[in-house]
Amino acid sequence: MIVCRSRVEIERIREAGRIVAQALLLAEKIIEPGISTLEIDAHIEAHIKKRRGRPAFKGYRGFPAATCISIDEEVVHGIPGARRLKPGQVVGVDIGVELNGYFADAAATFAVADIDRAVKKLMETGQAALAAGINRAVGGNHLYDISADIQRVAEGAGYSVVREFVGHGIGRELHEEPQIPNYAQTGRGPKLKPGMVLALEPMVNMGGYEVEVQADEWTVVTRDRRLSVHYEHTIVVTEGEPEILTVL
Repeated sequence: MIVCRSRVEIERIREAGRIVAQALLLAEKIIEPGISTLEIDAHIEAHIKKRRGRPAFKGYRGFPAATCISIDEEVVHGIPGARRLKPGQVVGVDIGVELNGYFADAAATFAVADIDRAVKKLMETGQAALAAGINRAVGGNHLYDISADIQRVAEGAGYSVVREFVGHGIGRELHEEPQIPNYAQTGRGPKLKPGMVLALEPMVNMGGYEVEVQADEWTVVTRDRRLSVHYEHTIVVTEGEPEILTVL
């Protein structure tokens, strides 16, 4: 069942979303050559706790860290560790926060120092795909209209969208109904209604869409080992334009 949240509940999710947005700004500020992914994770966890939130990923199904940090060909669910960032890499940072019983979730991909033009285009396309999906999250549209627009933007630029991992509903739990694929035909799926809170998260690959899970049973990589980018926002469907709840 897809839950439509009350105004009070939406404000609670927005409060958690502000902490997520602040944490992503912190990640952008501290990502530089030489920093380890574990150090990034520690800074973000401290930030969340300082604002009385709880890192939603830590302990979730056994995940060991506060953030998912994925480098280059890693798509999602990378485990922070001793690896140190190098110039030219791209780093996806995915952050979830629980505050007073409500959840918010967002992700962004950042460049480490200078990147080449092809990588910059991939990142810009990932952002544009997320924006297109958000713009279709309007009451009366179908859920998979969101999916179709994400796919249209990504594939129209010559890339692919990951099919094995999807966006999701969010609110009282980190993952709720519905599942939101990043590919589909328009006009399908349940109709969107005001109060639905959704975490949209296109994963856009430079090469093919096929992925596989590494031996750690968490880290997802592209099968062809080409680059991937990941962007996500928690949004709410309204009577008019959708609202992004993971911005300041």
